[in-house]
Amino acid sequence: MKIQGVKKIKESFIHKLLQTKKGTTLDSLSIEKDIILLKRLPAVSHVYYQVFHSHDNFYNIFINVEENYTVIPEVNIWTTTNDQFSYKLGLYDYNFLGRNITFGGFYQNNGFDSYGINFKAPNLFSKKWGLAVNHQNWKSEEPLYFGDKTANFLYNNVSFEVLGLYQINFKHQLNFGVNFFNEKYQYLSGETDPSIPKTPINLDKALFKFVYEFNNLDFYYQYVSGFKSILYTQYVATKNNFQDSFFITWNDFFYYKRLGGNGNWANRLRFGLSSNEKTPFAPFALDNNVNLRGVGILVDRGTGSFVWNTEYRHTIYDKDWLAVQTNIFTDFGSWRNPGGEINDFFKSDNMRVYSGIGLRFISKKIYNATFRIDYGFRLSNNPGNSKGGLVFGIGQYF
Repeated sequence: MKIQGVKKIKESFIHKLLQTKKGTTLDSLSIEKDIILLKRLPAVSHVYYQVFHSHDNFYNIFINVEENYTVIPEVNIWTTTNDQFSYKLGLYDYNFLGRNITFGGFYQNNGFDSYGINFKAPNLFSKKWGLAVNHQNWKSEEPLYFGDKTANFLYNNVSFEVLGLYQINFKHQLNFGVNFFNEKYQYLSGETDPSIPKTPINLDKALFKFVYEFNNLDFYYQYVSGFKSILYTQYVATKNNFQDSFFITWNDFFYYKRLGGNGNWANRLRFGLSSNEKTPFAPFALDNNVNLRGVGILVDRGTGSFVWNTEYRHTIYDKDWLAVQTNIFTDFGSWRNPGGEINDFFKSDNMRVYSGIGLRFISKKIYNATFRIDYGFRLSNNPGNSKGGLVFGIGQYF
């Protein structure tokens, strides 16, 4: 076996990941699985293999790797709803030390100072076992909703998280661990409710997290095909009487299909439920950048969520380092109100439908370097919702 084309990735690390080993029986199915596994690495743009007969019953396997550039700066500039000039600066290496380690951090100023530091090493201890450690101090001004009333609170979350990462096999993996965090809510402006004090709210919490992922995706540069499912389960325990402990779970289902030479149909279906307390601090958010393009920034919250995003991506330009895609999308969502019933999902007042068009500029040599622009417009007739708007971002929407 010979690995060709590697620059920053350690060749010994690739051999560690591969199921195909020198001296074993030649198995084309195992090689195909190894190639798909390598394509999923952030550091790999594309990979293919060649098999040559050597002598007798011996063969040489050449694995040819095209690497991504993985040291990525993060720069975001925007204006908040109260016209506050905001920016976020970060730097991440998605192939730290050449061993598929993500390491980096960010600083954000949106009128308040925030920062985060992240470390994730899926293969730190072995091919199957890894570790993730994260620390974040996040501050933002957020609207909370009390029926038809709105109040703005300063939200501050300081967290420390440790996760174990375990890859069961080629398609299945688990993440599990604990996050200790402190939440503070401080009233800033707007109307409020007698049940919500204007004095600062200080909550010490522990979050126990379990994530199961089934991944059967295959990549060819900007094209994706296959099925993927991620189940998130969290239990949040609090020491305070203001907010009880609660449970939250949701599942993301992804389905991608190649259509012709330049087309890609992409789908994401999310269904989630949490403990159904009647509280303005419900965990599922209705937001431009999370689920429905065009709806606005953090316009509502719920204790249940059902969202289907579907889009057709078509490549109109494709050269050595750059691809350009157009896309047509429809986003449908429905929510359960805090303290509501399951049939909230079927009430027209809780349903939102947006559709639109978009554009993607994709670097084929830099990991996750997709600049996207979408314009979504409202199809449903719910009063008081945004009629539409632009959504910008880095990376595909899903």
